[in-house]
Amino acid sequence: MPTAPATADTAAGAPPQVIQGGMGVGVSGWRLARAVSRTGQLGVVSGTALDAVLARRLQLGDPGGDVRRALAAFPVPELAAAVLDRYYVPGGLAEGERFRTEPMLRAERGEAADLLTVIGNFVEVWLAKEGHEGLVGVNYLAKVQLAVAPALFGAILAGVDHVLVGAGVPAHIPQLATRLSRGEAVTVELTVDGDEGVCEHRFDPGEVLGSAGVPADLRRPAVLAIVSLPVLASYLARDEVTRPDGFVIETHGAGGHSAPPRGALKLDADGEPVYGPRDLPDLAKMASLVDQGIPFWLAGGAAHPERLAEAKAAGAAGVQVGSAFALCEDSGMTGELRAQVKSRAWHGTLTVRNDVAASPTGFPFKVADLPGTLSEPAVREARRRVCDLGYLRTPYRTPKGALGYRCPAEPGAAYARKGGDTALAEGKVCLCNGLLATVGLAQRRPGGAVEAPVVTLGQDLAFLAHLSPGGEPYAAVDVVNWMTQTAG
Repeated sequence: MPTAPATADTAAGAPPQVIQGGMGVGVSGWRLARAVSRTGQLGVVSGTALDAVLARRLQLGDPGGDVRRALAAFPVPELAAAVLDRYYVPGGLAEGERFRTEPMLRAERGEAADLLTVIGNFVEVWLAKEGHEGLVGVNYLAKVQLAVAPALFGAILAGVDHVLVGAGVPAHIPQLATRLSRGEAVTVELTVDGDEGVCEHRFDPGEVLGSAGVPADLRRPAVLAIVSLPVLASYLARDEVTRPDGFVIETHGAGGHSAPPRGALKLDADGEPVYGPRDLPDLAKMASLVDQGIPFWLAGGAAHPERLAEAKAAGAAGVQVGSAFALCEDSGMTGELRAQVKSRAWHGTLTVRNDVAASPTGFPFKVADLPGTLSEPAVREARRRVCDLGYLRTPYRTPKGALGYRCPAEPGAAYARKGGDTALAEGKVCLCNGLLATVGLAQRRPGGAVEAPVVTLGQDLAFLAHLSPGGEPYAAVDVVNWMTQTAG
């Protein structure tokens, strides 16, 4: 495959034809996003768990000094210095040594976690934007309620151009982006199990940055809402408060989390959810939004030049592509896992299941069946359950009226003690620890155990026949060139 840069569409002010998906924890890292952005398409970093990614990279010694270079650009040097002092290990941790734990996000007394989240997002976006003029986006999960405000503010501090939000209804994100870009305090409404109303979580950029104050030159990023159906897009577009700057219409063929089928849940013979005609987007309904100046992109099995052409013919600005980038050399996924996926795909033995039970969020989650990963029942059963990261925890109201946190993937006894329905815990996978392991940041446990990875991909991997027909490596620019049919 050629490796010459693709045509820079965005340089001329046109919307990108290709959006690189924000995948996993660190799979869509800064190297991948920067490589895509330099082609003129939209490179996107995953904004999930960037506090842990930052802390663990520093504890591995920060080879090449990239993290430290970004920290040196943080607008409040003393805050960046405190992170270095706490987490940086020159030369990296000794063999078998545990990563230091990071503070968990909380609605109350969560200032330490908020600050690390701000700085982690700043670092990732700053590195993705370094050395070029292309556009960079960041992807968030609405389900990770407590992280969105501090994470988005950190990305805005670094000059992020787009924010993409899925895994929930991102109605509050447009106003959140506006207010945070002004340095204003915001209130995020949290869904709390056991409460009829909502719990308000306040985040104040000025309090986080302290006496240094909020920079005056911040820009509001464009907001792209990731939704499964045009009906939700129309709902969000009706009100200027909830109206985003664009939509990504993502079908159930995409990797990671996907919306459940509409109506009663039915499973096929393999235990996967059955989708029907009601789950297919009626793109004719998007025409009115395009007329209002709101562009949209299609996602889910879109990794082919023909899919891009079809999307544009249907009125879309382009497509969002994930798995093809996840398996390229610029991806944050470990080389060993990428090689396993491509080898099994080449031999016709790779299966990607849409697992309705794996994710603590309750959304179906695509899991690639790979030896030694959490896709194997024996690996899951051998893992001692522990919840020490907590990104997918759900706030709940205790009998005494306090705010607590629980996750169906935590130890069963603890979940039951907190009032959780133990039936919901069956088959749950700790995605927080598993996804960090997928990018080489696995926690080490007492007794020598190491957290196993979990790999998520879309179910359509036909692109490998074009990009890696013999299992050979390919780069992000090769994906862009193939998708846009740019000659090298």
